[in-house]
Amino acid sequence: MGELPTSSHGFAIEQVVLTVNDLEKVTTFYQAVIGLERLGQDGEIVRLGADVTPLIELRQDRHARQRSSREAGLFHTAFLLPSRSALACWIDHATERKLPLVGASDHDVSEAVYLSDPEGNGVEIYADRPPSSWYWRDGTIRMGTKPLDIPALLEQSRGARWDGAPTGTQIGHVHLQVGTIEVAEEFYARKLGLDVTCRYPGGTFYAADGYHHHIATNIWNSRGAGQRRFPSTGLAEIALSVSRPLPEGLVPAADGNSSGTTVTLEDPWGTPIRLHSQRFL
Repeated sequence: MGELPTSSHGFAIEQVVLTVNDLEKVTTFYQAVIGLERLGQDGEIVRLGADVTPLIELRQDRHARQRSSREAGLFHTAFLLPSRSALACWIDHATERKLPLVGASDHDVSEAVYLSDPEGNGVEIYADRPPSSWYWRDGTIRMGTKPLDIPALLEQSRGARWDGAPTGTQIGHVHLQVGTIEVAEEFYARKLGLDVTCRYPGGTFYAADGYHHHIATNIWNSRGAGQRRFPSTGLAEIALSVSRPLPEGLVPAADGNSSGTTVTLEDPWGTPIRLHSQRFL
C-alpha cells in the first residue's frame, strides 16, 4: 500500500465553535441526533462532547445574520466514530428518526454519511477504514467518492442500538469553504506546516502524522468568496492542538498556560484559528 508519509508535528482538532441564533434548538440537535453530552453552560454558551471531552461549543447570538451557503466558512464538522459497527448503529438511529441525510459515501479511507444541523452547518459522521488499507503514493493518499454500501455496513451493527456518541468519538477533521485554493494552501500547508495529502478538482486536503486529512478546503460552493462579515452564524473558531513546537514564524500569546503555549490567528477569510502547543519535559 506504500509508505505512510512522515509529518513535522502531531496535530488534532480540539474543538469547533459555532455561533447560532437558536441555542436550545441547535443544542438539542447535537445531543439527540449526534449523541453528544451536554457538558456545561455559561449563560448563552453551551459545551458538548463525548466521554467528558469537549468537542463543540455553541455561542448564541440572536442578532447574528444567517450565513450564506456561498460564503467562506464551514463546509462540515466531521465526527469520527471509533468503529465501523458504531457507524452502523448511528445509521440505524438515523433511519429510525427519519433524519434527512444529504449524502453517503465510500471514500476509500473511510465510510461517511452527511447531514446538516438546524442552522445549516454541515455535519459528517464517519468511521475510518484500517490505515493498513489506505493507498499512499509519493506522499499523497487515494481518496475517492463512491456510493456507500449501506446494507453491507448495517450488517456490522450486530443488533446493537445507538446509545449516544461512544467513548473515543472525536472530531476527525474540519472541512472548510474558501475563496481560492492557492491562497488556502499557502495558509494551511505553508504557514501552519500541514502536509498536502490529496488534491481533488476544487479541493485540497491537509494532515499531519500520516492521517488522511485533519483539514480540507474547497471552492465548490464558494469560489471567489471574500472576507467573512461578522457577526454571522456558522463557524466562529477552530481550536487545534499540536504536540511539538509551533511552526516557525508563529508567535505564541502570553496566555499564562503552564502546560503549553497558544497562538490565535485568522485564516485568509477571517476565521479564527487557535493553536495550542503542548510542552514536553
